[in-house]
Amino acid sequence: MTRILMIMPVPLPKEALEGFAAQIPPHLIRAGMTIDFTGVRNGTTVLDSLYEATLADAFCLEAGLSAEEQGYDAVCINTMSDSGLNALRSRLTIPVVGTGRASFLLAADLGKRFSVISMWPQWNWIYDKLRSETGVGDKLASVRNIGVRPDTHELLAGKEDFVFAALEKACHQAIEEDGAEVLILGSTTMHQSHGYLAPRLPVPLINPGLVAFKQCEMLLDLGLSHSKRTYASPENPADAVLRHVPSVF
Repeated sequence: MTRILMIMPVPLPKEALEGFAAQIPPHLIRAGMTIDFTGVRNGTTVLDSLYEATLADAFCLEAGLSAEEQGYDAVCINTMSDSGLNALRSRLTIPVVGTGRASFLLAADLGKRFSVISMWPQWNWIYDKLRSETGVGDKLASVRNIGVRPDTHELLAGKEDFVFAALEKACHQAIEEDGAEVLILGSTTMHQSHGYLAPRLPVPLINPGLVAFKQCEMLLDLGLSHSKRTYASPENPADAVLRHVPSVF
């Protein structure tokens, strides 16, 4: 049995987690594989700022601290912000994959230039961070957003008519005006739009959550994980520090 833990960077009820889990089609899940989605216990709402980014880092770290002890084979930070990624790689030896890094690096490989299609400008800090951390900033043609506040509970449900059309327009602008040859959906909260958009576009459209999931699978198949020369383990882990923070949700 292979077990993968998917960590969302915000506190979420069970029904919202089911919405995120729906991004992985059943035919892509191998026999003998279990994928568990979890939100964080405390912290953020929509990652609209560097303040929320810091909270997300801390509580994504807490959510994954015990993954190895609990028998998980890999951890995926199921958000383009890659919240807590570096810290969890330091704490764990099993593969820890960041959705943002995986998507940026794949997009840079699939075409000369790529663009991110996002919901609102408050997420631009995420793409600035990824541009710097991945080293592929010269390939990022643009970031386009449709000016719609995201909903981490309902995702795009009930907004399909106007959101899908707005996203399609932004995609074509990125291709025709910015020179993008590959596109990335700017958040795993947007996964419901992929099936609508992909067949209407002349370039590849990356669904980030699926890319990260498949990278987890690939690393497990190849027996690879992150380098401990880069992500050194702490001499004295202080896991209890986070666990003693009371829940507020």
